[in-house]
Amino acid sequence: MKSFDWNPGTLLEMSGSYWKTCTLHTSVKLDIFTVIGSNALSVDKINEKLKLDKRGLAMLLNALSALELLIKKDGKYSNSPPALTFLSKESGQYLGFMIMHHHHLMESWHKMDKAIIEGMPTRSRSSFSDEERRESFLMGMFNIGMAIAPRLSKELDLSGCKKLLDFGGGPGTYAIHFCLANPELNASVYDLSTTRPFAEKTINKFNISDRVDFISGNYVEDEFAYPNTFDAAWLSHILHGEGPEQAQEIIGKAVSALKPKSKIYIHDFILNNNMDGPLFPALFAINMYLGTPKGRSYSQAQISDMLKAHGVQNIKRLSFTGPTQSGILSGVTL
Repeated sequence: MKSFDWNPGTLLEMSGSYWKTCTLHTSVKLDIFTVIGSNALSVDKINEKLKLDKRGLAMLLNALSALELLIKKDGKYSNSPPALTFLSKESGQYLGFMIMHHHHLMESWHKMDKAIIEGMPTRSRSSFSDEERRESFLMGMFNIGMAIAPRLSKELDLSGCKKLLDFGGGPGTYAIHFCLANPELNASVYDLSTTRPFAEKTINKFNISDRVDFISGNYVEDEFAYPNTFDAAWLSHILHGEGPEQAQEIIGKAVSALKPKSKIYIHDFILNNNMDGPLFPALFAINMYLGTPKGRSYSQAQISDMLKAHGVQNIKRLSFTGPTQSGILSGVTL
């Protein structure tokens, strides 16, 4: 592992890095990048649409230019190629929902000391929050899924599988792309009823509603009502929301839905067995501590043990690494 070069400069840079974060969050929230689009616009032209304080807007645009998200030339501002690709709502690769989800998490991180002193979360879970936060969370999952699923769907071995269960699948991004890459595959997305509108909108967007359906249910509280039905299960970023006993129960429910000799995949922010890296999973463990009673990041050994407890064999770590250091464990049911 590469060590940090800690010195007064790097320490102060990290201490003040939230300035950059807040500049990005504010710009996405105000929809600066979408308003500019493919144009080069003056402060006045941008403000005709946004109607903000002109002095503050000018400072924000200049800071975005210093960050190289905007390009300033002859008093006009245009999007940099990355900004146009990832921060304009007109782009299919828009990441703004995930950025707004991060924005909604900031208050709980500000209260981290309170959480560690009292041993209690400092926010409610995003999936049960108000409509704006729930939309940012669910569509943020879609943003992240869209950054991973198209490529992963061509790498993940689903050969011979006819029916996939996307367990806790949110908007269904992975189920959709796995089906697009495997013409013989159908899929069911299982998640909360409040998630259904987001999932059905996404499924319809890809014109695949004849092969991907939605099953309403609570994967924590409910028993899964379709035992021995599927020959593959995909669990992406759901174990970290629960404590060890509940996480193992969730795996058990997914396994119960599978036929013998079926494939199961766990996609999550997986810690090393020493629990001190990689960096993002280690930080994400704190994020779950701040937002859930028992959530955390799990190590490869811990997830493997959960799978083994339900008779899963041939457990292995795939070579895949996601953009935020996520990983995948695979196994086969008895």
